[in-house]
Amino acid sequence: MFKIVLIGDGAVGKTSLRRNYLGEGFKTSHLATLGVDFAQKYLQYRGVTVRLVIWDLAGQPSFESVRKHYYLGSSGILLVYSVIDRKSFDNASKWMVEAFKYMGELPPTTIIANKVDLRDEYQSEDVVSTKDGKEFTDHFKDKMEVPSIFIETSAKTGQNVLNAFDTLIEMMLEYRTHR
Repeated sequence: MFKIVLIGDGAVGKTSLRRNYLGEGFKTSHLATLGVDFAQKYLQYRGVTVRLVIWDLAGQPSFESVRKHYYLGSSGILLVYSVIDRKSFDNASKWMVEAFKYMGELPPTTIIANKVDLRDEYQSEDVVSTKDGKEFTDHFKDKMEVPSIFIETSAKTGQNVLNAFDTLIEMMLEYRTHR
């Protein structure tokens, strides 16, 4: 069993990523997650039965007191920001600090740049480049010494959503084996 926490600012697509991964489809209307939401999925991964418990944590600052309890015992982190919202990217380091505050040593982490299907529609300083995301991930990986990977996704089109979860599962299995 692996407990995964989905973290990041509000409205970056955490719930949509989870829904897409679980095959629940994309909703164009946005309802903010209140506190936490969770789902689970059983799957076979390279001959191993894996039970994922995915905790979708509300991104609004007012929910930090609720979120802190859900970090404990996590096997992996999916940190999500939106490529069309520079503030959500700038806040990514704050999310890692919050996770470290409540967890201590951080588990394997996938840093997800979501909403890539919208990147070309926004030509402004708010757009986050692939290079920015990779540099952040490399800096985080080096500084925190945490197994991490950077992936660009679109919860709407499904681009790389399965890959983001599968890569995290692989890192968690490897991490558990070598601990």
